[in-house]
Amino acid sequence: MAEKLKIEIPLVLPEVTDAADACVQRLVAELKGQQGVTDAHVAPPSEGPALLCIHYDPDILPLSRIRELAEAAGAEITQKFGHILWQMGGPLHPRRARTIAESLRQLPGVLEANANGAGVLSVEYDRATGSEPAIRAELKRLGVGPTASLSPDADDDHAGHDHAPGEHGHSHEGGGPFGASSELIFALVCGGLLVAGFAIEKLVAAAPGWLPLACYIGAYFFGGFFTLREAIDNVRLKRFEIDTLMLVAAAGAAALGAWAEGALLLFLFSIGHALEHYAMGKARSAIEALAELAPETSTVRRDGALAEVPVAELEPGDIVVVRPNERLAADGFIVVGTTAINQAPVTGESMPVDKRPVGEAAAARAKPDLVAAESRVFAGTINGAGAIEIEVTRRAGETTLAKVVRLVSEAETRRSPTQRFTDRFERVFVPLVLGLAVLLLFAWVVVDEPFRDSFYRAMAVLVAASPCALAIATPSAVLSGVARAARGGVLMKGGAPLELLGSLDAIAFDKTGTLTVGEPRIRSVITAPDVDEQDLLAVAVAVETLSDHPLARAIARDGRERLTTTKVPGASDLKSHTGQGVSARLDGELVLIGKAEMFGAGDIAPLSDAMQAAIAQLREAGQTSMVVRRGDRDLGAIGLMDTPRPEAQAALERLRQIGIRRMIMISGDHQKVAENIARDVGLDEAWGDLMPEDKVEAIRKLRAEGQVAMVGDGVNDAPAMANATVGIAMGAAGSDVALETADVALMADDLSNLPFAVGLSRRTRSIIRQNLFVSLGVVALLVPATIMGLGIGPAVALHEGSTLLVVFNALRLLAYRE
Repeated sequence: MAEKLKIEIPLVLPEVTDAADACVQRLVAELKGQQGVTDAHVAPPSEGPALLCIHYDPDILPLSRIRELAEAAGAEITQKFGHILWQMGGPLHPRRARTIAESLRQLPGVLEANANGAGVLSVEYDRATGSEPAIRAELKRLGVGPTASLSPDADDDHAGHDHAPGEHGHSHEGGGPFGASSELIFALVCGGLLVAGFAIEKLVAAAPGWLPLACYIGAYFFGGFFTLREAIDNVRLKRFEIDTLMLVAAAGAAALGAWAEGALLLFLFSIGHALEHYAMGKARSAIEALAELAPETSTVRRDGALAEVPVAELEPGDIVVVRPNERLAADGFIVVGTTAINQAPVTGESMPVDKRPVGEAAAARAKPDLVAAESRVFAGTINGAGAIEIEVTRRAGETTLAKVVRLVSEAETRRSPTQRFTDRFERVFVPLVLGLAVLLLFAWVVVDEPFRDSFYRAMAVLVAASPCALAIATPSAVLSGVARAARGGVLMKGGAPLELLGSLDAIAFDKTGTLTVGEPRIRSVITAPDVDEQDLLAVAVAVETLSDHPLARAIARDGRERLTTTKVPGASDLKSHTGQGVSARLDGELVLIGKAEMFGAGDIAPLSDAMQAAIAQLREAGQTSMVVRRGDRDLGAIGLMDTPRPEAQAALERLRQIGIRRMIMISGDHQKVAENIARDVGLDEAWGDLMPEDKVEAIRKLRAEGQVAMVGDGVNDAPAMANATVGIAMGAAGSDVALETADVALMADDLSNLPFAVGLSRRTRSIIRQNLFVSLGVVALLVPATIMGLGIGPAVALHEGSTLLVVFNALRLLAYRE
């Protein structure tokens, strides 16, 4: 019979924190190939990092050997593959970012490279054939360099998973007045020389003929500097893109002696690029603002005295003193004082949240992820009027805020479906434009006109057909959308979830903790004949105290409050029966607590008639029922009810107004219980009695009918979320598992953020469509117009105008309100 072993992924892959990382898949594939291993996959835990679950035959491989294999395979993968996540010197134009990524992919050993307009670079490489120094050298050749590492375990002096020394690179993309790029300076110099040359040529009759020409040539140099660099890089990559078309058109104008028009083309093109950089920098600043929320120092109580300590030096267990109206420096829980904290920077909640000290500090210290929301605090949030003391639970680089900043930065390197389509379109379209221009060069053979006119027309068509606006239409919208979502307490992991969330036909909701508050209470206790309620509760509390399941915590908490005479005995050897219940040992006897379906299955004896009647009574009342059996005797049944979230009904109604046509609740509870909760929150469909694998099948069935999202807590619902079009985790603040497993994470434990996320996604999709319509429409208008005689000057003005239009249209997302 196969057995299971679960290992925390960071224990075997120390450099990897994301369960979706390619190295995790390599590890799974490596283990699946081992004799005696029947299966290997990623399984979410109840708390902490994601787990590697290995199914093995103990008759072939002993447990100790399985651990050795996992650690050896992990060490081999860690040694073989390197990961880099760097912040570059400044915002990049999307075409420049793509060129950098393409250049890095050409390096030996580089398996994947992505860069984005926010200047974030991610690289995965094979250490056997590639190296970080080679990557740095290529970046230096391209004129950019890393200024900071965004890797979770890197500090200011290290970059990437390698912990190699970082170097502060430079970038022609960054720096300059008004926060714009260096290209803006060059563009303005180009414009100045263009105006000077034109003024000398038209207004100063006595000026020598070479002087205006010299001004135009200078304008060519400054206006074409960055464009030429980009074109050279593209030629090396055997690609012809927009920058190449512009250079060819400018060179053609110079060949005709139309220096002024060529300089005008380069000026408008370069000033357009510079303004695009400036606009993209605005979107990027929304991300940078998140990173700057946490203070640099904190007041720590050590050895009975207060001391100012850099936040980077805080350790779990430190006591931080937070004065009124100060920003919190670390994640932790309150040990002294009451206050109201503005959590909007992390969770997007509009109102301050009341906080109080944790009840049992030792329990909170042992399991910080289970600390109640009213005692848990996050770095970057703002204290209210009360002075408090918090105990630190995470180091500076591991706080929820730090993880959000890192995940948002990573998300921006992941291209959306529309972006991938436009990239493919460009690669076909640009060569076609060059072919059309070559054909038009020979128009003088067919049409009675000088070669000069045919040549000029061909150059004008090159300008008109360059899809500059198309290249930036989607990246600018995705960057703005991801930034706006993060500011609203919603983490979008890339352009794909951002787009797909707006295309949903249906949303499936888990019940406990999603549509309900997740804090069930004991409502009924039905004992078997000749069983005292106090004895029943004592046994139930003893066993459930050992479990972290929400229902177990409810029984332990409420049961202890109901006990008046009987003391709680000590139980041991707790075992979980997934989706059914638990078992434990109490005074040498086996105790079973679980659903009615647990009894009568396998080698477990069925329920007595009295217990079956009790279960039917509880279910008819819409209560979740748990049977307690000690030895071979049924002691009784406990009925629990969860409370629907107060905001659930309004949130679901808002989703209907947005256009979500179908919403379903899927639950492991009995069908009757599921239907009662669904009716309370305003849902028409409820699917109950579902095991975790049944939830996966339910999602697959819904996905066969259209695009579906799964909303859960990111832990027990991870398999179903992974099979949905988009997986959405609620209450992700402070939960590593939810942040890792979800495509979209709602940081606040508030369902009303879901309509905001879906609405933002739909607005983003709308703006992307508008941008594509404008960019392709301008090309479709200008190409025939230039063929009919429209000059290069008006063509480039309209061309660059459309590019700026799509960028500023995308920036409207930063101001999105539901």
